[in-house]
Amino acid sequence: KIHSYGLAVFTAFAFGAWLAVRRARADMVDSGLVMDLVMWILVSSLIGARFTYVVFHLNEFKGRWLDTISPIQSDGTVGIAGLVVIGGIVFAVFTSIWYLRRKNVPYLKMMDIMVPSLAFGIGLGRLGCFFNGCCFGHPTDSVFGMIFPSTCLAGSTFPGQEIHPTQIYALGYSFIIGILLLLRSGSRRFTGELFSLFFMGYGIARFANESLRYYREGMILTRFGSFSFTLSMLLSIFMVLFGVMLYIKLNKPARRRGKR
Repeated sequence: KIHSYGLAVFTAFAFGAWLAVRRARADMVDSGLVMDLVMWILVSSLIGARFTYVVFHLNEFKGRWLDTISPIQSDGTVGIAGLVVIGGIVFAVFTSIWYLRRKNVPYLKMMDIMVPSLAFGIGLGRLGCFFNGCCFGHPTDSVFGMIFPSTCLAGSTFPGQEIHPTQIYALGYSFIIGILLLLRSGSRRFTGELFSLFFMGYGIARFANESLRYYREGMILTRFGSFSFTLSMLLSIFMVLFGVMLYIKLNKPARRRGKR
């Protein structure tokens, strides 16, 4: 069997690696170094995404702790179900910075090369979520509402009801961010600009999409009436703040050079 989710994740990393190598060659950067970094990102993002999910769903693994890391689950299914994308992004970014500093490579330049791949990769991965029927939204009467089959989690949770296809929303804004970063790449004012813009753009879009996501338990940090504040919302806020501070910090020298 070829599962749509696994195929989507594989496609995301394959396309991301191909795009990053092309961009690296255009910037006269060793493509071999890029492929090494892609492998670090692959491993660290999966670890970070899985770790974040497990920490906030501990009750799900009581009595079967090996399932948190085993590709063969205790019920006989193959694969690891339960990943938090934003946790994988954060862990992969910090791992990448550590690796590049260890190799004495300017990490901001490399991050500018990699972030369009990251944006497109997130979007392609969300396509897998859509076909898998996970990471879905609340019921809606808007024109965007979709009815999922009862055989998936989304359909069994809201049988026969139209819900927000938040996976498709995520695919859409991720691709838009990726395209905008590529368009900005040739005219960026300073090294690290694309890196900072990605954090701002993705953080804002993810926070907005999170407000439409359905969570039964685990990821919800607190509630304000009918509004649920989730871990992903908190991380999205930190991403935006980090992107803004990084942009301001890196833009100051560029502005001073422009005035001379």
